[in-house]
Amino acid sequence: MPPNHQIHKASLSSVRGITLLAILAALSVAGRIALSSIPNVQPVTTFVILMTILMGLRYGLLLAIIVMILSNMVLGIGIWIIPQIIAYCIIVVVTGIFIRPVFPKLSLFVMAIYAGFTGMLYGFVNSLCQVPLYDSTYFLAYYLAGVPYDTMHAIGNFVFYFVLTPLLLPLLHKLINQHFAKS
Repeated sequence: MPPNHQIHKASLSSVRGITLLAILAALSVAGRIALSSIPNVQPVTTFVILMTILMGLRYGLLLAIIVMILSNMVLGIGIWIIPQIIAYCIIVVVTGIFIRPVFPKLSLFVMAIYAGFTGMLYGFVNSLCQVPLYDSTYFLAYYLAGVPYDTMHAIGNFVFYFVLTPLLLPLLHKLINQHFAKS
């Protein structure tokens, strides 16, 4: 990434911070709903990763939770929302702790591979969260049954990150620099 892709800080109590969160949540929810006919392929993870890298854990966690709740209100809400939120929260924490500090040194391709990996991580965590419901003896069967969908999620994440990030990152930096430098 070019050196001007720095990490930002902004208060969640500011109108600007809430507005940025709302805009990215709306884009993520719209993308998830628009692509709902293709299992596990949606741009949510790209937005969550970028928000976490640019604005930190709090923004990433809030975006992930808001998107899951709002999109599931349209697509159907049920007990599965809990593992979805847990999986996205783990992705945010991993991104915030391990990727955010080294992000400027990573290429677009490496980050797209990471985005793909998060699709597999999401599926694994989601399956792991089902253990209390289905018993641990069925975990492997449950997980393996989901691997084709996790693979679609991983491929979708790779493609969305690779395609959207060159477009979104400069726009997000411009928006953040214009509005949060004044905060």
